[in-house]
Amino acid sequence: MFAIVFLILSIFVWRSPRPFPEHALVTISRGESLGEIAQSFKQRGVVRSAFWLQALTTLMGGEKSVVAGDYYFPEATSILGVAIMLQRGEFGLIPLRVTIPEGVSSYEIAETLDLELPNFDREEFLDQVADGNFEGYLFPDTYFFMPNANADDVILTMRENFARNIQPYEQDIASSTRDFRDIVVMASIIEGEGRMLESKRIISGILWKRIQKKMPLQVDAPFKYYSGKNSYTLTTEDLKEDHAYNTYVNKGLPPSAINNPGIDSIRAAIAPTASEYFYFLSDKSGGMHYAKDFAGHKQNRELYLNS
Repeated sequence: MFAIVFLILSIFVWRSPRPFPEHALVTISRGESLGEIAQSFKQRGVVRSAFWLQALTTLMGGEKSVVAGDYYFPEATSILGVAIMLQRGEFGLIPLRVTIPEGVSSYEIAETLDLELPNFDREEFLDQVADGNFEGYLFPDTYFFMPNANADDVILTMRENFARNIQPYEQDIASSTRDFRDIVVMASIIEGEGRMLESKRIISGILWKRIQKKMPLQVDAPFKYYSGKNSYTLTTEDLKEDHAYNTYVNKGLPPSAINNPGIDSIRAAIAPTASEYFYFLSDKSGGMHYAKDFAGHKQNRELYLNS
């Protein structure tokens, strides 16, 4: 009889819920009662029964034996396993690998992290990026974040990584006649317009020269940040729209970075390649084509975009 009862409990009560929640994270604060703790795990979907979690934990030492903290469950765990983790303080916190590609905006970073980190607050992250003007300074890389990492942790880690990667070029930046903020904004445009370091440096030279000559930059990349459109979806009306990120209407740089550039784009913004060109375009396969004047640019458009 006992064996039958044990089997029933194991199958229907003690085993982990199905489906088990992905990236489950449960926080136990100091001073919480065992009943409150058990309810938290039940509400989060980690256990089937708050009663049995409380009962098993009581048998193992009771409320005073529970260690406060963040408990992470990357995979299904039985109710007995949860009780043991609570009693031993085995938080299960293993770093999660998250890759942030070059050239993504803070909005795209937020979408990625919202899916990967259970304690991440998307809106809090975006508010902090906006308040601190951190767009452009969140370095793209592969990170190993703890499951309980929050917006503060992520921003601090990415900004520190940015500072480390910039450090070898600090002397070049200091000797430059350009403001560092302008370099970062330019690097974000270059990231959106070029692929290889060589072409990025040529593009950088063209765009800095356009600013020097009081010419509009006339680049499409900022539209993606502002409206989500790219070179192939922009309309004539879009190019006439009066907003701060329209570099066809306004001269100079846009008011902020439009993405978070990689180190090659930052290097290109710091050290541009001088050329005789004033125009460039990228064809549908990513090949770069340059022109000295607008007539040559129109010819390139006919050859590589409209054909």
